[in-house]
Amino acid sequence: MNGRTGSLVGAIWMATAGIAGIAVAEQRSVVVELYTSQGCSTCPPADAMLGELAGMPGVIALGLHVDYWDYIGWEDTFGREAFTARQEKYASVADGRGIYTPQFIVGGVDSVVGANAMEIMALVSRHASHGTGVTLDVSRDGDRLRIEGRTEAPPLRPMSVEIVRYRPSETVEIGGGENAGSRIAYSNIVTDWEKVADWPGTTPLTLELDAPGEGPVVVLLQEPGPGRIVAAAVVD
Repeated sequence: MNGRTGSLVGAIWMATAGIAGIAVAEQRSVVVELYTSQGCSTCPPADAMLGELAGMPGVIALGLHVDYWDYIGWEDTFGREAFTARQEKYASVADGRGIYTPQFIVGGVDSVVGANAMEIMALVSRHASHGTGVTLDVSRDGDRLRIEGRTEAPPLRPMSVEIVRYRPSETVEIGGGENAGSRIAYSNIVTDWEKVADWPGTTPLTLELDAPGEGPVVVLLQEPGPGRIVAAAVVD
């Protein structure tokens, strides 16, 4: 571990003192999305940070690999056009100034450029400590997924029900581009992101869906935009 990575990891753990207790007590998980690319020279510290976030209670860390750096000498083996499109939608909602890597999105609303551990964890803490009035329960029985949601009061905006699948970890030998010759470990690599339903929140939510295959399943409720992620849960 080099000095830069070590300092980032240390900063994360110092910044998260007490956060796990908050998240567990309120049963509220905070979704942290990282938009990254194997062809981006400034992304490896952020990729390492996502690995640390993935192991923290109360945090659902998701790595979304984009494809717009593929032209500079290395095609990202996890890159998806759909993830580039999702990042573009976030940009259009925010300021429309374009997209870049690495970029963290916390809770669907807060953006952080680069691997700024203290800023990211301050945002995680803030989201964890603020309730949304929405409860989400998810269970899995074999290849069947059951989703139940309820609200304390009718929401101001409807929510979409979204299913995310990811691969927990994989190490890649980068053969070209800006990171040529590097061996980089990636965590919580998103392989599929699908909207499955709309929920106005005026009545309880009950869904049963197929979830074939092994690996974790994330369910999240997100306001349109994409906007605020009001609830999220993960099942193995």
